[in-house]
Amino acid sequence: MSKITLAQGSGGVESNRLINEVFFKRLKNDILLRAEDAAVFKIEGKTAFTTDSFIVSPIFFAGGDIGKIAVCGSCNDLAMMGAKPKYLSLSLIIEEGFDVGDLERIADSIAAELAVNGAMVVTGDTKIAPRGSVDKIFINTSAVGEVMLEGISCKNLKAGDKIIVSRSVGEHGAAIFSAREGIELVSALKSDCASMWPTVEKLLGAKAQIISMRDATRGGVAAVLNEWCASSAVSMDIVEESFTVLPEVAGVCELLGFEPLSLANEGTFVMAVREGEDEILNILKSYDFTKNAAIVGEVIDDGKNRAVLRNGYGTRRILEYPTGELLPRIC
Repeated sequence: MSKITLAQGSGGVESNRLINEVFFKRLKNDILLRAEDAAVFKIEGKTAFTTDSFIVSPIFFAGGDIGKIAVCGSCNDLAMMGAKPKYLSLSLIIEEGFDVGDLERIADSIAAELAVNGAMVVTGDTKIAPRGSVDKIFINTSAVGEVMLEGISCKNLKAGDKIIVSRSVGEHGAAIFSAREGIELVSALKSDCASMWPTVEKLLGAKAQIISMRDATRGGVAAVLNEWCASSAVSMDIVEESFTVLPEVAGVCELLGFEPLSLANEGTFVMAVREGEDEILNILKSYDFTKNAAIVGEVIDDGKNRAVLRNGYGTRRILEYPTGELLPRIC
Protein backbone atom coordinates (compact mmCIF):
# COMPACT_ATOMS: atom_id res chain seq x y z
CA MET A 1 0.00 0.00 0.00
CA SER A 2 1.51 3.37 -1.00
CA LYS A 3 2.06 6.15 1.51
CA ILE A 4 1.53 9.89 1.44
CA THR A 5 4.74 11.83 0.77
CA LEU A 6 5.72 15.46 1.34
CA ALA A 7 5.98 15.87 -2.42
CA GLN A 8 2.21 15.35 -2.64
CA GLY A 9 1.75 18.60 -0.77
CA SER A 10 4.14 20.63 -2.90
CA GLY A 11 1.60 21.88 -5.42
CA GLY A 12 3.28 20.11 -8.32
CA VAL A 13 2.68 16.98 -10.33
CA GLU A 14 2.38 14.73 -7.28
CA SER A 15 -0.19 17.01 -5.65
CA ASN A 16 -2.23 17.18 -8.80
CA ARG A 17 -2.22 13.41 -9.16
CA LEU A 18 -3.31 12.88 -5.54
CA ILE A 19 -6.18 15.35 -5.85
CA ASN A 20 -7.36 13.91 -9.14
CA GLU A 21 -7.04 10.22 -8.29
CA VAL A 22 -8.41 10.36 -4.73
CA PHE A 23 -10.75 13.35 -4.47
CA PHE A 24 -11.87 14.48 -7.93
CA LYS A 25 -12.52 10.87 -8.88
CA ARG A 26 -14.96 10.42 -5.96
CA LEU A 27 -16.35 13.90 -5.36
CA LYS A 28 -16.57 15.24 -8.91
CA ASN A 29 -19.20 17.79 -9.85
CA ASP A 30 -19.25 20.66 -12.31
CA ILE A 31 -18.25 23.29 -9.74
CA LEU A 32 -15.41 21.29 -8.18
CA LEU A 33 -13.94 20.15 -11.50
CA ARG A 34 -13.50 23.75 -12.62
CA ALA A 35 -10.58 23.81 -10.16
CA GLU A 36 -10.85 27.56 -9.63
CA ASP A 37 -9.45 29.45 -6.65
CA ALA A 38 -12.99 29.82 -5.31
CA ALA A 39 -16.29 28.08 -5.95
CA VAL A 40 -19.02 30.17 -7.54
CA PHE A 41 -22.64 29.20 -6.88
CA LYS A 42 -26.05 30.67 -6.14
CA ILE A 43 -28.54 29.96 -3.37
CA GLU A 44 -32.04 31.38 -3.27
CA GLY A 45 -33.44 32.88 -0.09
CA LYS A 46 -31.87 32.86 3.38
CA THR A 47 -28.60 30.99 3.78
CA ALA A 48 -27.06 29.15 6.74
CA PHE A 49 -23.28 28.75 7.07
CA THR A 50 -21.24 26.63 9.48
CA THR A 51 -17.73 25.30 9.92
CA ASP A 52 -16.11 22.56 12.01
CA SER A 53 -12.84 20.66 12.40
CA PHE A 54 -12.43 16.95 13.05
CA ILE A 55 -9.58 15.21 14.87
CA VAL A 56 -11.30 12.01 16.01
CA SER A 57 -9.21 9.14 17.34
CA PRO A 58 -9.31 6.41 16.16
CA ILE A 59 -10.02 7.63 12.64
CA PHE A 60 -11.94 4.42 11.84
CA PHE A 61 -14.51 3.24 14.36
CA ALA A 62 -17.61 1.07 14.50
CA GLY A 63 -20.32 3.02 12.71
CA GLY A 64 -18.14 5.44 10.80
CA ASP A 65 -14.81 7.15 10.25
CA ILE A 66 -13.35 10.64 10.19
CA GLY A 67 -14.65 11.21 6.65
CA LYS A 68 -18.23 10.33 7.49
CA ILE A 69 -18.22 12.33 10.69
CA ALA A 70 -16.79 15.38 8.89
CA VAL A 71 -19.72 15.51 6.47
CA CYS A 72 -22.30 14.59 9.11
CA GLY A 73 -20.98 17.19 11.54
CA SER A 74 -21.33 20.18 9.23
CA CYS A 75 -24.48 19.02 7.44
CA ASN A 76 -26.16 18.26 10.77
CA ASP A 77 -25.39 21.75 12.05
CA LEU A 78 -27.22 23.15 9.03
CA ALA A 79 -30.14 20.75 9.50
CA MET A 80 -30.52 21.92 13.11
CA MET A 81 -31.19 25.41 11.75
CA GLY A 82 -33.80 24.12 9.33
CA ALA A 83 -31.40 24.39 6.40
CA LYS A 84 -30.92 21.95 3.53
CA PRO A 85 -27.19 21.19 3.05
CA LYS A 86 -25.99 22.31 -0.38
CA TYR A 87 -22.28 23.08 -0.68
CA LEU A 88 -19.24 22.10 1.39
CA SER A 89 -15.56 22.94 1.50
CA LEU A 90 -13.15 20.15 2.40
CA SER A 91 -9.68 20.81 3.81
CA LEU A 92 -7.33 18.07 4.96
CA ILE A 93 -4.05 18.10 6.87
CA ILE A 94 -2.43 14.71 6.30
CA GLU A 95 0.64 13.29 7.99
CA GLU A 96 3.53 12.15 5.84
CA GLY A 97 3.43 8.35 5.65
CA PHE A 98 -0.37 8.08 5.86
CA ASP A 99 -1.72 5.13 3.87
CA VAL A 100 -3.18 6.18 0.53
CA GLY A 101 -5.61 3.26 0.81
CA ASP A 102 -6.95 4.69 4.07
CA LEU A 103 -7.27 8.10 2.44
CA GLU A 104 -9.29 6.55 -0.38
CA ARG A 105 -11.50 4.82 2.17
CA ILE A 106 -12.11 8.15 3.89
CA ALA A 107 -12.88 9.83 0.56
CA ASP A 108 -15.39 7.06 -0.21
CA SER A 109 -17.14 7.75 3.11
CA ILE A 110 -17.26 11.46 2.34
CA ALA A 111 -18.83 10.78 -1.05
CA ALA A 112 -21.40 8.39 0.40
CA GLU A 113 -22.51 10.82 3.12
CA LEU A 114 -22.70 13.72 0.71
CA ALA A 115 -25.15 11.65 -1.34
CA VAL A 116 -27.33 11.10 1.74
CA ASN A 117 -27.58 14.87 2.20
CA GLY A 118 -27.90 15.75 -1.48
CA ALA A 119 -24.88 18.03 -1.06
CA MET A 120 -21.55 18.44 -2.83
CA VAL A 121 -17.98 19.47 -2.09
CA VAL A 122 -17.22 22.46 -4.30
CA THR A 123 -13.83 23.59 -3.01
CA GLY A 124 -11.04 22.23 -0.86
CA ASP A 125 -7.40 22.11 0.13
CA THR A 126 -4.83 19.46 0.99
CA LYS A 127 -1.71 19.98 3.08
CA ILE A 128 0.92 17.36 3.92
CA ALA A 129 2.62 17.78 7.30
CA PRO A 130 6.01 16.19 8.13
CA ARG A 131 5.89 12.90 9.99
CA GLY A 132 5.12 13.46 13.67
CA SER A 133 3.59 16.92 13.18
CA VAL A 134 0.02 15.60 12.86
CA ASP A 135 -1.65 12.48 14.22
CA LYS A 136 -2.56 10.81 10.90
CA ILE A 137 -5.20 13.18 9.48
CA PHE A 138 -7.22 16.24 10.45
CA ILE A 139 -10.21 17.49 8.44
CA ASN A 140 -12.00 20.83 8.31
CA THR A 141 -15.34 21.28 6.59
CA SER A 142 -17.47 24.35 6.07
CA ALA A 143 -21.00 24.06 4.76
CA VAL A 144 -23.63 26.31 3.22
CA GLY A 145 -27.33 25.47 3.22
CA GLU A 146 -30.66 26.87 2.11
CA VAL A 147 -32.92 27.74 5.04
CA MET A 148 -36.22 25.90 4.62
CA LEU A 149 -37.80 26.91 7.94
CA GLU A 150 -37.01 30.28 9.47
CA GLY A 151 -37.16 31.26 13.13
CA ILE A 152 -35.46 28.24 14.73
CA SER A 153 -33.50 29.59 17.69
CA CYS A 154 -32.24 28.53 21.10
CA LYS A 155 -33.34 31.93 22.44
CA ASN A 156 -37.08 31.42 21.92
CA LEU A 157 -37.96 28.69 24.45
CA LYS A 158 -40.91 29.34 26.75
CA ALA A 159 -42.65 27.54 29.61
CA GLY A 160 -44.74 24.66 28.30
CA ASP A 161 -42.49 23.80 25.36
CA LYS A 162 -41.91 20.05 25.16
CA ILE A 163 -38.37 18.65 24.94
CA ILE A 164 -37.87 15.71 22.56
CA VAL A 165 -34.75 13.59 22.10
CA SER A 166 -34.57 11.82 18.75
CA ARG A 167 -33.07 8.49 19.84
CA SER A 168 -30.98 6.64 22.41
CA VAL A 169 -28.04 8.56 23.86
CA GLY A 170 -24.30 8.21 24.39
CA GLU A 171 -23.45 5.70 21.68
CA HIS A 172 -20.76 7.70 19.90
CA GLY A 173 -18.82 8.48 23.05
CA ALA A 174 -19.07 4.90 24.31
CA ALA A 175 -18.09 3.43 20.93
CA ILE A 176 -15.07 5.72 20.55
CA PHE A 177 -13.86 4.96 24.07
CA SER A 178 -14.32 1.22 23.56
CA ALA A 179 -12.38 1.30 20.27
CA ARG A 180 -9.63 3.44 21.75
CA GLU A 181 -9.15 1.33 24.86
CA GLY A 182 -9.73 -2.06 23.20
CA ILE A 183 -12.74 -2.92 25.36
CA GLU A 184 -14.41 -6.07 24.05
CA LEU A 185 -18.19 -5.93 24.19
CA VAL A 186 -20.48 -8.90 23.67
CA SER A 187 -22.78 -7.01 21.31
CA ALA A 188 -21.82 -4.77 18.42
CA LEU A 189 -21.90 -1.29 19.95
CA LYS A 190 -21.35 1.33 17.27
CA SER A 191 -21.43 5.07 16.93
CA ASP A 192 -24.73 6.74 16.09
CA CYS A 193 -22.88 8.83 13.49
CA ALA A 194 -25.47 9.66 10.83
CA SER A 195 -26.81 12.50 8.70
CA MET A 196 -29.94 14.05 10.17
CA TRP A 197 -31.19 16.07 7.20
CA PRO A 198 -33.41 13.32 5.65
CA THR A 199 -35.28 13.00 8.96
CA VAL A 200 -35.34 16.72 9.70
CA GLU A 201 -36.74 17.41 6.22
CA LYS A 202 -39.78 15.29 7.11
CA LEU A 203 -40.16 17.10 10.44
CA LEU A 204 -40.12 20.50 8.74
CA GLY A 205 -43.18 19.45 6.77
CA ALA A 206 -45.18 18.78 9.93
CA LYS A 207 -47.76 21.20 11.31
CA ALA A 208 -45.92 21.25 14.64
CA GLN A 209 -44.27 24.46 15.87
CA ILE A 210 -40.56 23.70 16.10
CA ILE A 211 -38.83 26.22 18.37
CA SER A 212 -35.25 24.92 18.48
CA MET A 213 -33.11 21.96 17.43
CA ARG A 214 -29.55 21.06 18.33
CA ASP A 215 -27.36 18.01 17.75
CA ALA A 216 -26.07 16.60 21.02
CA THR A 217 -22.38 16.22 20.14
CA ARG A 218 -19.62 17.06 22.64
CA GLY A 219 -21.18 17.41 26.07
CA GLY A 220 -24.17 15.36 24.98
CA VAL A 221 -27.78 16.09 25.87
CA ALA A 222 -26.68 17.64 29.18
CA ALA A 223 -24.76 20.39 27.36
CA VAL A 224 -27.67 21.13 25.01
CA LEU A 225 -30.23 21.47 27.80
CA ASN A 226 -27.96 23.68 29.89
CA GLU A 227 -27.15 25.88 26.89
CA TRP A 228 -30.86 26.32 26.16
CA CYS A 229 -31.63 27.17 29.78
CA ALA A 230 -29.00 29.90 29.67
CA SER A 231 -29.93 31.20 26.20
CA SER A 232 -33.67 31.49 26.89
CA ALA A 233 -33.49 32.16 30.66
CA VAL A 234 -35.74 29.19 31.46
CA SER A 235 -35.60 25.98 33.46
CA MET A 236 -36.45 22.43 32.44
CA ASP A 237 -38.18 19.55 34.21
CA ILE A 238 -36.63 16.41 32.71
CA VAL A 239 -37.72 12.81 33.39
CA GLU A 240 -34.62 10.64 33.71
CA GLU A 241 -36.34 7.34 32.82
CA SER A 242 -37.63 8.74 29.54
CA PHE A 243 -34.20 8.43 27.93
CA THR A 244 -33.14 5.23 26.19
CA VAL A 245 -29.60 4.14 27.12
CA LEU A 246 -28.32 0.93 25.54
CA PRO A 247 -26.98 -1.64 28.02
CA GLU A 248 -23.51 -1.40 26.46
CA VAL A 249 -23.47 2.37 26.94
CA ALA A 250 -24.73 2.00 30.50
CA GLY A 251 -21.95 -0.53 31.12
CA VAL A 252 -19.23 1.84 29.91
CA CYS A 253 -20.71 4.62 32.04
CA GLU A 254 -20.87 2.42 35.11
CA LEU A 255 -17.31 1.22 34.57
CA LEU A 256 -15.86 4.71 34.23
CA GLY A 257 -18.29 6.86 36.20
CA PHE A 258 -19.64 8.71 33.16
CA GLU A 259 -23.07 10.32 32.92
CA PRO A 260 -24.86 8.93 29.81
CA LEU A 261 -26.48 12.29 29.15
CA SER A 262 -23.01 13.90 28.98
CA LEU A 263 -21.56 11.48 26.44
CA ALA A 264 -21.12 12.66 22.86
CA ASN A 265 -23.52 11.72 20.08
CA GLU A 266 -23.16 12.19 16.33
CA GLY A 267 -26.65 11.30 15.10
CA THR A 268 -28.87 12.33 18.01
CA PHE A 269 -30.61 15.66 18.32
CA VAL A 270 -32.77 17.52 20.81
CA MET A 271 -35.90 19.50 19.90
CA ALA A 272 -38.04 22.05 21.66
CA VAL A 273 -41.62 21.93 20.33
CA ARG A 274 -44.47 24.28 21.27
CA GLU A 275 -47.32 22.55 19.45
CA GLY A 276 -47.70 19.19 17.73
CA GLU A 277 -45.22 17.21 19.79
CA ASP A 278 -47.18 14.00 19.18
CA GLU A 279 -46.93 14.49 15.42
CA ILE A 280 -43.17 15.01 15.71
CA LEU A 281 -42.85 11.90 17.86
CA ASN A 282 -44.86 9.79 15.39
CA ILE A 283 -42.65 10.90 12.49
CA LEU A 284 -39.47 10.08 14.39
CA LYS A 285 -40.77 6.69 15.52
CA SER A 286 -41.62 5.77 11.92
CA TYR A 287 -37.87 5.47 11.18
CA ASP A 288 -35.87 2.58 12.61
CA PHE A 289 -32.93 4.85 13.48
CA THR A 290 -35.12 7.12 15.63
CA LYS A 291 -37.60 4.55 16.92
CA ASN A 292 -36.51 5.33 20.51
CA ALA A 293 -37.47 9.01 20.22
CA ALA A 294 -39.17 10.30 23.34
CA ILE A 295 -40.59 13.38 25.00
CA VAL A 296 -38.18 13.74 27.92
CA GLY A 297 -39.54 16.79 29.68
CA GLU A 298 -40.74 20.34 29.32
CA VAL A 299 -39.67 23.91 29.81
CA ILE A 300 -40.74 25.60 33.05
CA ASP A 301 -40.34 29.12 34.40
CA ASP A 302 -39.08 29.05 37.97
CA GLY A 303 -36.47 31.78 37.63
CA LYS A 304 -33.56 29.43 38.29
CA ASN A 305 -32.43 28.79 34.68
CA ARG A 306 -31.41 25.18 35.17
CA ALA A 307 -32.26 21.67 34.04
CA VAL A 308 -33.48 19.31 36.75
CA LEU A 309 -33.64 15.52 36.39
CA ARG A 310 -36.55 13.79 38.08
CA ASN A 311 -36.69 10.00 38.51
CA GLY A 312 -39.52 7.59 39.26
CA TYR A 313 -38.77 7.65 42.97
CA GLY A 314 -39.40 11.37 43.17
CA THR A 315 -35.74 12.24 43.57
CA ARG A 316 -34.62 15.41 41.83
CA ARG A 317 -31.11 16.47 40.95
CA ILE A 318 -29.61 19.24 38.85
CA LEU A 319 -28.33 18.08 35.47
CA GLU A 320 -24.93 19.70 35.58
CA TYR A 321 -23.27 21.33 32.59
CA PRO A 322 -20.40 18.93 31.70
CA THR A 323 -16.98 20.09 32.87
CA GLY A 324 -13.50 18.96 31.91
CA GLU A 325 -12.81 16.65 28.98
CA LEU A 326 -14.39 13.22 29.33
CA LEU A 327 -12.97 11.90 26.06
CA PRO A 328 -10.45 14.00 24.08
CA ARG A 329 -10.34 13.65 20.29
CA ILE A 330 -13.97 12.53 20.17
CA CYS A 331 -14.90 14.24 16.89
